[in-house]
Amino acid sequence: MIANVITFIHIVVCLALIFIVLLQTGRGAGIGAAFGGSSQTFFGSSGATPFLAKLTAVAAILFMVTSLSLTFLGHRGGSSVMQGAAPVEQPAPPAKPATND
Repeated sequence: MIANVITFIHIVVCLALIFIVLLQTGRGAGIGAAFGGSSQTFFGSSGATPFLAKLTAVAAILFMVTSLSLTFLGHRGGSSVMQGAAPVEQPAPPAKPATND
């Protein structure tokens, strides 16, 4: 039950992280604005960079925490696929050729 909830949170955080990264402007966007590009006043005078950078960091941390928790939950209850299997017999070494002394 808890693994299903964490899986759902993991998928939501993953999609949010993709969306947040796609919202961020590229490194070359500043030079485009210098030559008559539109200003980005939607997020305030400093732009969206500080807010989106913090949001990206939070989403990345949540993604890592959910990944680790799913790994630990999946490992704790599992057993080996080889458990109960019959042991494999080792082949006999090849016989040494007889030497005629």
